[in-house]
Amino acid sequence: MSTRTRSRGGGGIVGAVKTDLQRLHGAWMEIVFPRQRGRGHSVMGKWEPETLPQKIGYHGWSVLGTIGLLLLYPLTVVGLATRYYAAKLDSTRTRLGIVGVTALALVGWGLLTLAWGAMSYMEQVDIPLNSVLAVAAASGVATVATALAAACAKFGGRVTTVVLAYPFAMTALFLPPVVAALVTPALEPHVLEPSYAFAAWLLENPLSIGGINEYLWANYSLEGAAYAGMWFGLSFPLGWFFGIVVALANLVRPSN
Repeated sequence: MSTRTRSRGGGGIVGAVKTDLQRLHGAWMEIVFPRQRGRGHSVMGKWEPETLPQKIGYHGWSVLGTIGLLLLYPLTVVGLATRYYAAKLDSTRTRLGIVGVTALALVGWGLLTLAWGAMSYMEQVDIPLNSVLAVAAASGVATVATALAAACAKFGGRVTTVVLAYPFAMTALFLPPVVAALVTPALEPHVLEPSYAFAAWLLENPLSIGGINEYLWANYSLEGAAYAGMWFGLSFPLGWFFGIVVALANLVRPSN
């Protein structure tokens, strides 16, 4: 066990973190200077500055990279965790294919819709017909979003996966419970109220820059279908975020 650990660089978690930081810093240095990342055992070796201006620029760029790593490496850890679970889902998509994944989503959400409709006819539960239709619509959205995410991941490259596949996956995750909560009062405290609190936090903090929050408060109100629109809109930046941190994790630790 210890021999295997030493052969991989040693140090367990500490050694893995050190290796990750070296790779990230080397990639940063290679943006401006040649032969930086992974050149320790290369025939040509690692490029070193010779003149005073080169040394000043080299070490200044190195310090900027070190400071950036303090913020960047935690995102790499998030990316590694996201990549692990995304790989599990991608393995399922590979085995089932796009049609299989879509059919699975259709069956799952279809059963939920049928169960919701059956409950509406029970005397103990009073669920209006429009609630059943809303859940059916949410199920359709989730199924279509799942199919789009699977198709973009299969036929697109890395850019398409980040730009489209991850946001569609977020849409399939977020939108159905929001739509169900819009027509089911029992779900409102668990879905809509936290959504409102989150929207208020966004307006008071990141969206306060440049008076964006004032424009949104003056022209929009968060009620009804606006909740669905809010989460549909958020699914794209969140999907881009997870896609980017996975790409960062691939840079630090390339997947097999």
